[in-house]
Amino acid sequence: MKESIREQILAVRQQSPLVHSITNYVVMNNTANALLAVGASPIMAHAHSEMADMVKIVGALVINIGTLDEYWVKSMELAIGQANTLGKPWILDPVGAGATPYRDEILRQLLELKPTIIRGNASEIMALARRNVATTKGVDSTEESTAAVDAARYLQQQFGSVVCVSGAVDIIVGKDTTILLSNGHPLMAKVTGMGCTATALIGAFAAANPADPFCATVSAMALLGIAGEKAAKVSNGPGSMQVNILDQLYQLTDEAVASMVKLEESHV
Repeated sequence: MKESIREQILAVRQQSPLVHSITNYVVMNNTANALLAVGASPIMAHAHSEMADMVKIVGALVINIGTLDEYWVKSMELAIGQANTLGKPWILDPVGAGATPYRDEILRQLLELKPTIIRGNASEIMALARRNVATTKGVDSTEESTAAVDAARYLQQQFGSVVCVSGAVDIIVGKDTTILLSNGHPLMAKVTGMGCTATALIGAFAAANPADPFCATVSAMALLGIAGEKAAKVSNGPGSMQVNILDQLYQLTDEAVASMVKLEESHV
């Protein structure tokens, strides 16, 4: 797997895939910069009239429901429909799952469109699987990632998606394999939109390797976790951490990531 991670990072930088994000207002700048830092290209559009044409030219689609509204829901449905028609990967970030009935209803509809990859924190993944709606705290998790493993496996089995639960330990669940990544730093949780950044990076890696969304997800999460780990060493707080993560995403070599990744693999 370490060699695959190395190859994935090189592929993103060589291909510079275009990633279309229908995402929330809070993180647009953050995620666009993160995509540029790893070598990908971001585009963020939501006009109904251009959804079909936009998806034709991108490598992957990221759907993030953070600042949800009815117009954007239609944009999401149009873009996902085109991605499914063209066989392009799309990634769902269920921000705030369990927070409101409207949000949960939209997520139910989006799940039926079979996301290639789902990435969320533990509370979001558990709420998405309808296992802990009462413990969701806005967009923050009230659970450790390990508490959501069963929920992640349920979603994988029901929808065929690769499911990533992010947290102190990032857990990626595929059909037959589960990966635990122990990189990262607690200061990452103090930077807004870090989970959304992870989802955007997964989009870049899925675009560069659409045939293997599981490996793409593992590689993106490994890169971000190690970037956060290294950034924390030279940061004085959340402000400098945000900037330093971008620098690390830009500077980290594939060899460094492969040598530093803390990975545990199990087969179920």
